[in-house]
Amino acid sequence: MIITTPMTVIEISEPGDPDVLRPAERPTPAPGSGEVLVKVAAAGVNRPDVAQRLGKYPPPPGASDIPGLEIAGTIEQTGPGVPDWRVGDRVCALVTGGGYAEYCVAPARQCLPVPRGFDFVAAAAIPETFFTVWTNVFERGRLKPGESILIHGGSSGIGTAAIQLARTFGSRVFATAGSAEKCAACQQLGAQLAINYRDTDFVAAIRDATGGRGVDVILDMVGGEYVQRNIDALGFEGRLVQISTLGGAMAQINMALVMQRRLTITGSTLRVRSVAEKGTIAKALREHVWPLFESGAVQPVVHATFPLRAAAEAHRLMESSRHIGKLVLVV
Repeated sequence: MIITTPMTVIEISEPGDPDVLRPAERPTPAPGSGEVLVKVAAAGVNRPDVAQRLGKYPPPPGASDIPGLEIAGTIEQTGPGVPDWRVGDRVCALVTGGGYAEYCVAPARQCLPVPRGFDFVAAAAIPETFFTVWTNVFERGRLKPGESILIHGGSSGIGTAAIQLARTFGSRVFATAGSAEKCAACQQLGAQLAINYRDTDFVAAIRDATGGRGVDVILDMVGGEYVQRNIDALGFEGRLVQISTLGGAMAQINMALVMQRRLTITGSTLRVRSVAEKGTIAKALREHVWPLFESGAVQPVVHATFPLRAAAEAHRLMESSRHIGKLVLVV
């Protein structure tokens, strides 16, 4: 059945400051083959949403121009070729856009059940963050129990997820953050050492903490001049995983150190990956991470919620970097 009533969405009226996020009405979408229509209860807010609002991160071809990369809610309709989900199922989903809305179409393979005991707000804080952390830390970064990891931006949504997962899987965790309060939060989540990058050289701190050896894996979202410093902080056969370039996309590095220490520099983006690839990540999360959610060993950290129509306020807080963990819109 096609829903004929319009839905409320948050549009980007033009590139600019948070005030360009404005409520509007759009036709309610219908799910296609392999898709479900979700009645959105909550939607996560992420840095890529801010970049899209500024005109620096356009949606990939075929994606909705409405921002929002992760949602939680109830399945309203299923399209053809969806054997595993039913109307009324409670799900969270990774999407390529369209999350800031009352309804959102999601590929069925990118949906996961709301973890037992979670409400929709907590579930909406999972997909973008935990998909990113799993594929980058444990697949590309190959972090193993007993190894060490440095997580930059440890108080961010990505950082709070990475700290908890790395700790739970038996790794030694270090983090950087920009204030004493944020460093304390990182340590409460499981970081052995949290370094305030505003007043401490993280390279020296890591060398001291590891007896001069360096760490096995670094998860970085800064780039720029951090790249060489990260190389300096890596140990023999260490892996640097780049997931964003907030500090700049260009870097000058000492390749001799890369060769001498047999380092690996890698990175990835998530939004443009295929449904099949994202579906594979979803299956891994269901197997390895969902039991941790349901046992209480790992929990998404939600700093604040906002009504959907207050998306601009959420973006202002995101850009201030005063938050710890995730920001979520409630529909």
